[in-house]
Amino acid sequence: MSDDFVSGFQESFISHLVELRDRLVKACAGIAIVCAALFAWPGPSAIYDFLARPMMAALPAGAKMIATGVISPFLVPMKVTLLLAFLLALPWVLYQVWAFIAPGLYAHEKRLIAPLVVSSSVLFAAGVAFCYFFVFGRVFKFISAFSPTSIMVAPDIENYLDFVMSMCLAFGLTFEVPVVVVVLVRTGLLTVEKLKAIRAYVIVGAFIIAAIVTPPDVVSQLALAVPMWMLFELGLFVAPMFVKATQAPENFD
Repeated sequence: MSDDFVSGFQESFISHLVELRDRLVKACAGIAIVCAALFAWPGPSAIYDFLARPMMAALPAGAKMIATGVISPFLVPMKVTLLLAFLLALPWVLYQVWAFIAPGLYAHEKRLIAPLVVSSSVLFAAGVAFCYFFVFGRVFKFISAFSPTSIMVAPDIENYLDFVMSMCLAFGLTFEVPVVVVVLVRTGLLTVEKLKAIRAYVIVGAFIIAAIVTPPDVVSQLALAVPMWMLFELGLFVAPMFVKATQAPENFD
């Protein structure tokens, strides 16, 4: 192995590390800027109030949530603000990831990865929005309707945040089903015909997963299982078109 080869490899490796560092700094700077803007307006308190709106709408008139920890009224809104800043800055973060790996990809590989990155981000955001605007209100009202009149419902803000984040994560990941189907078909692990043949098992699996990750009520389980099934069907529809559009050229070596 020649000294020129070793020297060239070291320079290339160092330049990639420098590029990676710069992209990480830019990604973190983007998150910090969005976070600072959210702290300025509307502020952590208003952001948490927005997050708590579905629960507050289900509580009896005049009821409020409680904070059992000494610093919970300060810490929980801060956590929510930081998480929201990351979600809002996610397109910028993903762009930095794309800018780092794109120069080393062929044209057909760019056509493969770029749509997956964009679609997975959009689908995850759609899952979170679906959970917040459609599921939470119905779940909380359903649970509140079964609460005995002898019980005063006053959820703790930390427990509520944990519940909301786990539900949003579950729905966000669930909405990635079309991407998973496309990747399985594109990589050749499964064919569309095989996936159609096991459709019944997928539907049963969707209801089992919904029963595990959601509260023990029919509303939230159906709200997760049915979209999972529909998104599976969407993946079956999109996969053949995606595979055709991202094939390598015939003369590709």
